[in-house]
Amino acid sequence: MPPSPPPPLERNLLLGSLPPDERGRLAPFAELVTLVRGEILFEPGDDVSSVIFPLDGTIVTLIVPLEEGRTIDTATVGREGALGGVVSQGFLPAFNRAVVQMGGLAIRIGAAQIQAAKRASAPIRNALVRYADCLLAQVVQSVACNAAHPIEQRCARWLLTLHDRLGEDTLPVTQDLLADMLGVRRTYLSGILNRLQAGGLIDINRARITIRNRQALEGAACECHRRVQEHFTLVLGASFSPAGTLVALDPDGAPAPLLTHRLASA
Repeated sequence: MPPSPPPPLERNLLLGSLPPDERGRLAPFAELVTLVRGEILFEPGDDVSSVIFPLDGTIVTLIVPLEEGRTIDTATVGREGALGGVVSQGFLPAFNRAVVQMGGLAIRIGAAQIQAAKRASAPIRNALVRYADCLLAQVVQSVACNAAHPIEQRCARWLLTLHDRLGEDTLPVTQDLLADMLGVRRTYLSGILNRLQAGGLIDINRARITIRNRQALEGAACECHRRVQEHFTLVLGASFSPAGTLVALDPDGAPAPLLTHRLASA
């Protein structure tokens, strides 16, 4: 018989990093939900009343919609993290749009219950504040990347970001989706992907892209991906597999940077 899957709360790396007793505080309020690709979890100005913890295979992108019609991605959240009222007290207006890019299961917990757990539990508060630090770092680095780096490097960075969070070489991503995230035309992106394929870095198939040479793809990306990975390691004690994908978090084993202390006291 195949092994039983771990309990849902352990399938999110951030929740799974908590001691069992601390996860037990959250378990009575945890609702297992199915997120559908294309679903908008919140828009700018919406009240954020819950925190979403994606499980394995589920990816949500935080994007900024511009008045001219374009959208710019600022962060990607998968099984390593959470989105919603992570740091705030909840029920505050969202600044960006959260869109489900790869559907699947997630844990939803009310913002009020998360805040009560943070007040009662130092490990929960510590893990969420540290993750908020990493999410902020990802947003800031994405802004710099979008402004400074060519589309070829940004494309490689985005594929690596998905690979980190899915833990599988085959990414269920279409060229249309990737073009939307990068803010370019599909025809232009196809040329970039074809060059990556010709170099043996990826394989392009219908509605999926397979990573063939992770090391070479890292060489084709800008430094932004590496810097975010390093920050996750420093702040959240992130562990990566030999293939480079994110497999575990250990907030208690990570040194606390100055910014984390500032967030904790905010």
